[in-house]
Amino acid sequence: MKRIGIIAAQGDVSEHILAVNAAFAELGDRGEGVAVRSPSGLSAVHAVILPGGESTAISRLLVKFGLHDALVERVNQGMPIMGTCAGAILLASRGDGDVARTRTVLLGLMDMTVNRNAFGRQRESFQASVSIHGMDRSFEAVFIRAPAIMEVGKGCIPLARVEDRIIMARQGSRFALTFHPELTGDTRIHALLINEI
Repeated sequence: MKRIGIIAAQGDVSEHILAVNAAFAELGDRGEGVAVRSPSGLSAVHAVILPGGESTAISRLLVKFGLHDALVERVNQGMPIMGTCAGAILLASRGDGDVARTRTVLLGLMDMTVNRNAFGRQRESFQASVSIHGMDRSFEAVFIRAPAIMEVGKGCIPLARVEDRIIMARQGSRFALTFHPELTGDTRIHALLINEI
């Protein structure tokens, strides 16, 4: 059975588990989403999701739980990963002044630069119908205090934009989304990750 681990440091862990389980069911594939809180838990999964929340707090918890280095090692060995919102920030190799000021330790797994609060604070949260490369219909994306991907390096490919800002990128089997697919009921993005296993 395939298992997708959701890093349970902070954020929409249960929502991602529900979305993963729904995606497995729609694909007709055997699998499940499970919460991961330790390196041993990480070793038992085939792919991982780093959910949203507060990027500095998640970064510190990853180090505290021994997951920072374990994640880098597993992903560099080929394990698929998806980061949503704060998770996308942590996947980046470069951040903005806020990332530097808060001493947020990035995973550096995708060759991209992020702006932590590119779309504003909590009250500027919004929903938008976005076109994602490779999908036959638009995706209703939910943005909550959302970051943006400002630039990508070689091998990191933009998949979607809002207002000329990159909101989804892919580098091999690594996906960064500045929005929350787990809040939509649309499982196509979770299915993308499952299909990378």
